Amino acid sequence: MYLNVIQLAESFGVAESAVDGWIRNDGLPCVHDRGRLLFDRAQVVAWAAQRGFAAKAGFLAPAAASSNPGGRLERWLRAGGIWRDVPAAGLREVLARIVTALPVVAPAVRTMLAQRVQAADGITWAAVGGGLALPHLRSHVALGRDAGILALVFLREALPVEVEPPPDGVPITKLFFFIAPSPRAHLELLAQLSTALTRGGLKDLVLSGATDAEILAAVTAAEKEAAP
Repeated sequence: MYLNVIQLAESFGVAESAVDGWIRNDGLPCVHDRGRLLFDRAQVVAWAAQRGFAAKAGFLAPAAASSNPGGRLERWLRAGGIWRDVPAAGLREVLARIVTALPVVAPAVRTMLAQRVQAADGITWAAVGGGLALPHLRSHVALGRDAGILALVFLREALPVEVEPPPDGVPITKLFFFIAPSPRAHLELLAQLSTALTRGGLKDLVLSGATDAEILAAVTAAEKEAAP
């Protein structure tokens, strides 16, 4: 498995310039590939162990004691927040602000992702009907095990129809925006959200503009119901 400079910096919690210094001064193994620097995970782990370095997060972090993802939706929603009365014209700016709360990633990664969400083609809006959409980054990212975030955005007015026409024609006014830590986690989170919105009372609460506490409680209940 190969990592790029951003992923390596994020794993150690350092700036990309520190990685450059390790290559020049400390013999960090790397591979030059069409103008990019790539790092073999096994070689990096061995190199770090010799120097007493420990990864803080991401691809090089020690495995968690449990792989149970229970509580992930609620945890990530608390991190991303519930945003109300957001003007459609300022939505991308709000999404960029949400990205700044993304946990366990380096500032350079947050900056890159904020630029992506503000790009004209940076987001897939994924309208699901009933006035709801599940927007996410158009190109998947690989950020590390815990680097995910979820936010609920209530729009002041409908999202412009030119973005992506909803399947049932109902204007989009509520959005669950999310970033998952890996392509696989992206699909899992999308499935979790879809299930949570089709079972129980979460969808009705969102559409009625329920309180933050009610929505968080419904997310928690949906996760418990889906847990093995």
